Amino acid sequence: MSEDRVRVRIADNGVATATMVRADKHNALDQAMFDGLVAAAEQLAGDTSVRAVVLHGEGKSFCSGLDVASFMGDERGTGVLLSRDEDRTANLAQRVSYDWSLVPAPVIAAIHGNCFGGGLQIALGADIRIAAPDAKLSIMEIKWGLVPDMGITQTLPRLLPIDVAKELTFTGRIVSGSEGSELGLITRTAADPLSAALTLAGEIAGKSPDAIRAAKRLYDETWISNDPAAALALESVVQTGLIGTPNQIAAVVAGMSGEQPVFANPA
Repeated sequence: MSEDRVRVRIADNGVATATMVRADKHNALDQAMFDGLVAAAEQLAGDTSVRAVVLHGEGKSFCSGLDVASFMGDERGTGVLLSRDEDRTANLAQRVSYDWSLVPAPVIAAIHGNCFGGGLQIALGADIRIAAPDAKLSIMEIKWGLVPDMGITQTLPRLLPIDVAKELTFTGRIVSGSEGSELGLITRTAADPLSAALTLAGEIAGKSPDAIRAAKRLYDETWISNDPAAALALESVVQTGLIGTPNQIAAVVAGMSGEQPVFANPA
């Protein structure tokens, strides 16, 4: 992993933090940051001890977007970001957003400062977004004569009506965390988004990890679906897979006794 760009820590309670570490550049996306984010998502997706993830940026901002200058100095330019491995759905640029959906545990983005362009698309890849009221968010690509292309087609339709999405994309205007919450772009605001995200992650980590992972899968695969039969069938499939398992029984016993449950990590 690009250790100088993304730092991953996993606490004893199963809450992982993935921290973008490029504070002097407001965590702008250079090649190393792209590589670090992809590696972090892969690491966390494969670790069954992880029960929730908090994604945030060190310093004054979450992520200010693409570091264009760093790619101008690379003979490959931004073309490397658009390359796609034959066995993957997303290219490198898209994976820093899309790959968070492949992490079985819930991912919470804690947003402060600037969250522009690619930075916002990374946050949209999380399951939940908690932002400071004065955070600044923008689908900013139009400023550079471009369209957003880092997985936004798989995230924004779940959050906003198409007219609101178009207005934000066509103008590139900056909205505050508070307005973003009103629009549905942000889940909720908090004066200290990192602390709020860690608290929420801790609460999630205290629930059955099997049920949490199953719920994420259920919603991700059915939320925008034109096949009610398949969606309803999946409800039954995931529920059947949970009933009678050790973690489900532990949840029932805890619920009836009032004692704190002890859950095993998923197999």
